[in-house]
Amino acid sequence: MLNRISTSNLRGDAFGGVTAAVIALPMALAFGVAATGDPAPGLWGAVIIGLVASLFGGTPTLISEPTGPMTVVFTSVILSFTATAPDKETAMAMAFTVVILAGLFQILFGVFRLGRYVTQMPYTVISGFMSGIGAILVILQLPAFLGQTASGGVMGTLSNLPGLIAGIQPMELALALITVAILWFTPASVKRFCPPQLLALVLGTVLSMTLFHDAGLKTIPPFNAELPSLHVPTLSGGQLRLMFVDAAVLGMLGCIDALLTSVVADSLTRTEHNSNKELVGQGLANIASGVFGGLPGAGATMGTVVNIQAGGRSALSGIVRALILMVVVLAAAPLASMIPLAVLAGIALKVGIDIIDWDFLQRAHHLSVKAAVITYCVIALTVLADLITAVGIGVFVANVLTIDRMSALQSRKVKTISTADDDVELTDEEQVLLDQASGKVLLFQLAGPMIFGVAKAISREHNAIGNCQAVVFDLSEVSHLGVTAAIALENAVKEAIEESRQVFLVGATGSTEKRLQKLKLLDRLPQSHITGDRLDALRLAVNGLQLNV
Repeated sequence: MLNRISTSNLRGDAFGGVTAAVIALPMALAFGVAATGDPAPGLWGAVIIGLVASLFGGTPTLISEPTGPMTVVFTSVILSFTATAPDKETAMAMAFTVVILAGLFQILFGVFRLGRYVTQMPYTVISGFMSGIGAILVILQLPAFLGQTASGGVMGTLSNLPGLIAGIQPMELALALITVAILWFTPASVKRFCPPQLLALVLGTVLSMTLFHDAGLKTIPPFNAELPSLHVPTLSGGQLRLMFVDAAVLGMLGCIDALLTSVVADSLTRTEHNSNKELVGQGLANIASGVFGGLPGAGATMGTVVNIQAGGRSALSGIVRALILMVVVLAAAPLASMIPLAVLAGIALKVGIDIIDWDFLQRAHHLSVKAAVITYCVIALTVLADLITAVGIGVFVANVLTIDRMSALQSRKVKTISTADDDVELTDEEQVLLDQASGKVLLFQLAGPMIFGVAKAISREHNAIGNCQAVVFDLSEVSHLGVTAAIALENAVKEAIEESRQVFLVGATGSTEKRLQKLKLLDRLPQSHITGDRLDALRLAVNGLQLNV
C-alpha cells in the first residue's frame, strides 16, 4: 500500500528532502499567486501533495507538487467558474471540487491499470500541448511582469496588451527583469549551493526593500499562518458537466506529468516505478489537496532531479521535504507579504519559458513537415481554445496519419503471385509448381499485422485476380488479423468459391484461426484444403488442375 520508504539512506534522503523544499518554496508562492492571487493554496498544495504522494505513490524518488501545467489548467478552471458563479467563494469551492474529482479520475486510471496507456500518445501532441501550456503561463504573467493587474485570462491579456504596454510601471518591470536575469545567468558553481529560484526570491525581495523601497511595488497579500481549513465539495447542477470535463482534463494532465517525471527518475536511479500505483498516489494527493484548498499537482521534474542529485533514494526524502516546507510555511508566513509580485511573475515566466519544448520546435520541420504542422496546431489550439480540444484533435490527426502510413507500408505485404518471377521468397519446389500451373494457380500472400487500413489492399489484389482456377491464401506470416481485414479476406474467399475456383487456406493459427472460425470461414472449405504448409497446398492445387484436364 505504502510507497518504498527506507531508513538505510537517512543522510541522503534528508539532504534530498531539504534541497527539494528549498526549491519548492518560491515555486509554490509563484503558482499560488498566479492561480488564485493568494500564496496559501500554492504553499499548502506543495505540502499536502508532496506528503500524500510520497506516502502512497509508486515512484520512491518522485517529488510531487503544484506544477506549471497543472497551475495553468487550474487557473483556466477558476476563470471559467468566476464568470458564471454568483460569487468568488462559490467559484473557488467549485474549482477545488474539480481538483477532488481530478484525483478520483486518477485513482480510477490506476485501479483499472491504465498507467501504461496514459503516456502512449504521439510526441508531437505531447510537445504541442506542453509548449502551449508554457506559452499560456508566460502570457498570464505579463500583467504582473509589467506592474499591472491581471484580468480576463489569456485572451483578455492578449487583447489588452497595447494598454498593458502603455501603462508599464518601470520599477516593477526592472525588478521582474532582474529576477529573470538571476534565474538565467546564475553560474553553475552557485547553483550547486543555492537554487536560482530561491536566490532570485531573496535578492529580489532585498532589492525591493532597499533600492526600490520608494517605488510602491505590489507585494503578496498577507495570509494566515495556520493550518488550512476543510473545503466541502460543491456540485452545481448547471456546471456539473463542465466540472467533470475539467476534472478529466486536469486528471489526465496530472497523470502524464507524473508518469513522464517518473520515467526521468527511473533513468537517474536505474530503477523501475509502478505506474498504476503512482496514479493512485497522485489521485489521493490531489483529493487531499482539493479538500484542504490547495492547488492541484503532479510529479515535478525539477524537484525530482534535485532530490536525486542531493542523495534522495526513497520516499522518505519526499516526506522530509513536505514536513520542512510545512514548518517554513507556518513560521515564515508574515515575511511573505514583503515579497514583490514582480519577482514571483519573473519566476513563473521563466518556468513557462522552460516548459516550452524549444529543442523539438527547432527541429520539427526538419524531421517531418506533418509533425511540425500537428505540433504548431496543438500549440495554437491549447492557447486559443482549450487543452482537451487541442489534445483531442492532435491525437486524432496524428493517429490518422500514422494509420495511413502504416497501412501503406503493410499493404506492400499483400501480394498475388502467379509465376516464380515475382519478388517473393519461394522454395525451388514451390517455383516449379507455379511454373507448371502456367498462371492457373494463384498464390495470395499476406504477412505481418493486417489492420483495417490493409483491407483496401486485400480488396485491390483480389479484384486484380485474372483467369485462374485455384487460389492459395497464405496466412502463415500474419501476426494479427483485424476485423476489417478479416472481412475483406472473407469476401475474397467467398467470391473465389462463387467463381468455381479451388480455394486453399495456409497457416491460419492462433488468433488468426480463431477470428476466421468466428466468421465461419473455415466451414466453407473442405478440411483437406486447410493446411499448415504452403508447399502442400500448392501440390493439391496443381494436382487438382491435372485432374481437370
